[in-house]
Amino acid sequence: MKEIILGVTGSIAAYKAADIANRLSKNKINVNTIMTASAEKFITPLTFQVLTKKKVYTDMFEKVFYEDVRHISLAKKADCCLIAPATANIIGKLASGIADDMLSTVVMAIKNKPIIICPAMNTNMYENLIVQGNIQKLKNLGYVFVEPKESLLACGDLGKGALADIETILKTVKNALA
Repeated sequence: MKEIILGVTGSIAAYKAADIANRLSKNKINVNTIMTASAEKFITPLTFQVLTKKKVYTDMFEKVFYEDVRHISLAKKADCCLIAPATANIIGKLASGIADDMLSTVVMAIKNKPIIICPAMNTNMYENLIVQGNIQKLKNLGYVFVEPKESLLACGDLGKGALADIETILKTVKNALA
C-alpha cells in the first residue's frame, strides 16, 4: 500500500484538503496528515483523523512513546508528499531551508521522493516576485507544482491563486506514485 504525507497549511482552502484526504484514503493510500498551527485555525485535526483513520501530526515536540524519531520515520516511509493548500509561508520556508515546524521538518527529511506543492493564496501574494522566485527555486530543485487556478477568491478578488481543482491534484499524485 502506498504512503503519502498530506501537508495542510493555513489557507481558507484547507477545507478542500479534507476531500483530498478522503479520496486518497478511499483509493487505498495511507494518508499521514501533517497540519501547521495556522491550518488548525481553519479546520480541525479531528476531520482528517476521521477521514484517514490515522493520527494527525501537528506538534513537533509532542510527548512520544515510541522508539523512532517521528519526522524522520514519516519522511522515510512516504512514497510522496503533497502540500495542499500551500501558503506563501510554507513555500518560502522550504525555499530557504527553514525547518521550524513538523511539516517543514518532515519535508526537509524527504530524499528522492516526489514533493508536490499546490499553492493557494491571494493573487497579489502569488504574483509577488519573492514568492515567484521561491517557486522557481523549488522547481529547479525538483519540486512539482500544481498551478493555482483563476477564480473569485475568498477576499473577493478575481485572479489566479485559488487551489487547483481536486481532480488535477489527484491526477498529479497518481502520476507521482506510478
